[in-house]
Amino acid sequence: MATRTAAKTSARDRLLAAADELFYSEGVLSVGIDRVIERAGVAKASLYNSFGSKEALVCAYLDARRHRNMARVERVLTRYRTPREKLLGVFDALGEQLTGPGYRGCAFQRASAEAPEDSGIARETDAYRSWLRGLFASLAEEAGYADPEGLSRQLLLLWDGAGTSARLDRDPSASTTARAAAAALLAAAPVTTEPVVIETV
Repeated sequence: MATRTAAKTSARDRLLAAADELFYSEGVLSVGIDRVIERAGVAKASLYNSFGSKEALVCAYLDARRHRNMARVERVLTRYRTPREKLLGVFDALGEQLTGPGYRGCAFQRASAEAPEDSGIARETDAYRSWLRGLFASLAEEAGYADPEGLSRQLLLLWDGAGTSARLDRDPSASTTARAAAAALLAAAPVTTEPVVIETV
């Protein structure tokens, strides 16, 4: 059964799985392509046929991480009804990530620290950060806050701080602390319109 399953997994998927494991645990610069190829159990030509370069493989690894993070947040937010509840729910989604096995910090922060500013890696990081800011801003706007962009930046700082604390301080409750701080921030933030309530059928 295991052999048949492995046979059905494409070389590209195996390379991505190996890259995800090695790049996240050890860093994108310190892990050479030969180790990724060996871990994936594919021919060297498969990497170049699938991705073209190591940087493209790193970008694909980050893109897959971004989409997994987006899917996790979207799944968690289905539990909440109002935009304000969802703003706090984002931190519940973060908590799932921070308390998961093998958490070693933000994959994008770590990869971007090793990459040139004009690289594809930097662009992948920018795309992830843009999504996060946009998520906070759109929910804040729906909730009727006067300055959704400013509130988004403040909430993003709490998100970043929770991730850093979870990693550096080994604090599994960091997302809970950040959520409480976000609730206080939302309570104090000026509101100019009535929040949008999305009715469920």
